[in-house]
Amino acid sequence: MSTMTTSAQSFLPYGRELTRADLQSVPDDGYRYELIDGVLIVTPAPRVRHQRVLAQLVRILQESVPSDLEVLFAPIDVVLADNTVIQPDLLVAPHDAFTETELPGPPLLAVEVVSPSTRSIDMLLKKERLQRAGCPHYWVVDPDEPSVIAWDLVDGSYVEVDRATGTETFEVEIPVRLRLTPDSLTEA
Repeated sequence: MSTMTTSAQSFLPYGRELTRADLQSVPDDGYRYELIDGVLIVTPAPRVRHQRVLAQLVRILQESVPSDLEVLFAPIDVVLADNTVIQPDLLVAPHDAFTETELPGPPLLAVEVVSPSTRSIDMLLKKERLQRAGCPHYWVVDPDEPSVIAWDLVDGSYVEVDRATGTETFEVEIPVRLRLTPDSLTEA
């Protein structure tokens, strides 16, 4: 987790929970600014390996999703509450669920590609907050291992439905029918 930059500190209020309105004053400085339960999370721009994995996932998902769903990648605001605005690395949601500027509510699928600076945020904070918001499917991809873990929301809690590492097969039926090996995501 990164510390807040000096420029962001000068734009944001001090001593109170932040809201999505406060995010309008953050600078466009290459960092990703997200809110989770009123707490600002600042992360650096992703590594090249992260972006390559993300590009592979976007391509694979775009080939797999039904025509009524859209695959988008960060940055796009997902507004879960007035004090929680996140930007999953990749998301899948119905076309008509988006406004011109955001996705108001949880996506059908949120995917995070972890990096050293985001691992705990993605595996703990975002996962828990998406679970509370009712996001039906959450995946985490680790490009360094490489691995993919998928959780489905069952009775309000995430249950792991698949996990694959290296050349093992990752296979899910919902929200899309998909089969891949984690190492194939890291091929340049």
